[in-house]
Amino acid sequence: MLPPPLVYTLLLITATLGRAAPSRPSSVRRRATIALSPDQVSAFEPYTHYASAAYCNPRSTSSWTCGSACDANPGFVPTASGGDDILTQYWFVGYDPALHEVIVAHQGTDIDLITPALTDVDIPLEPVDKYMFPGVAPPVMVHAGFAAAQHRSAAKVLRAIRRTMSTFNTSAVTVTGHSLGAAIALLDAILIPLHIPNTTVRYIGYGLPRVGNLAFANYVDSQPISVTHINNQEDPIPVLPPMALGFHHPSGEVHIQRSGEWVACPGQDNPSSNCSVGDVSFMQFNEANHRGPYGGIEMAC
Repeated sequence: MLPPPLVYTLLLITATLGRAAPSRPSSVRRRATIALSPDQVSAFEPYTHYASAAYCNPRSTSSWTCGSACDANPGFVPTASGGDDILTQYWFVGYDPALHEVIVAHQGTDIDLITPALTDVDIPLEPVDKYMFPGVAPPVMVHAGFAAAQHRSAAKVLRAIRRTMSTFNTSAVTVTGHSLGAAIALLDAILIPLHIPNTTVRYIGYGLPRVGNLAFANYVDSQPISVTHINNQEDPIPVLPPMALGFHHPSGEVHIQRSGEWVACPGQDNPSSNCSVGDVSFMQFNEANHRGPYGGIEMAC
């Protein structure tokens, strides 16, 4: 999560550069959104708790004794955990018997530590690692800081996923996280099928910042993975880094309204006022919305 003055500055850059761009047709600005049913909303609850649990240290997630976030999914079987909360975000892998799938979760940004905060503002776009992401080449470009953060845990996470899939005889994997953890998880989601064929991958992120350029967003949309990124009210992080600097979201946004209603926002960076792009600006944002609540759940250990 970015410090408030930096959030304001980047949103101001977005607004200033955006004035130079041609306006979108009114039909695009009014692109339809779709309200989710209570059952659809409640189906996200286990994953919201997993994303919250990723803020807990590896000792507590490896024993699944991290308090309410762990208690919410009592049958979960942890198989690996790691990270140091300094250079490498916390992460864990395990098996959910109720969902019959492998769960991978990554910690978001801890604003009390400077290194993750610097990662979030490391703006340059760069190609993905050609060895880690074989066949994914420019023009696909990603946020340099997010790529570095994901790289630090990727090999261990892949090994843990393979082992867990084999142990529990499942091919389903859901990757989740909040904030920086959501960005790492999205890169994991496109990484997994490249190294573990015949895997059914689902991504559910919370408060996701933009991870890459338009070619990256199009690449994500073209892959056989399910992508949902959930944004809360006037959280500014999902509209950063700015589109004016070349960053774009893949499709799959779900936006939580101030009324508490959850709506699906079709397409990439949907400009509807019911979605982040149309709802958040340098004049109207609330950093407190970044932590939640997401269906009544705050992102914290």
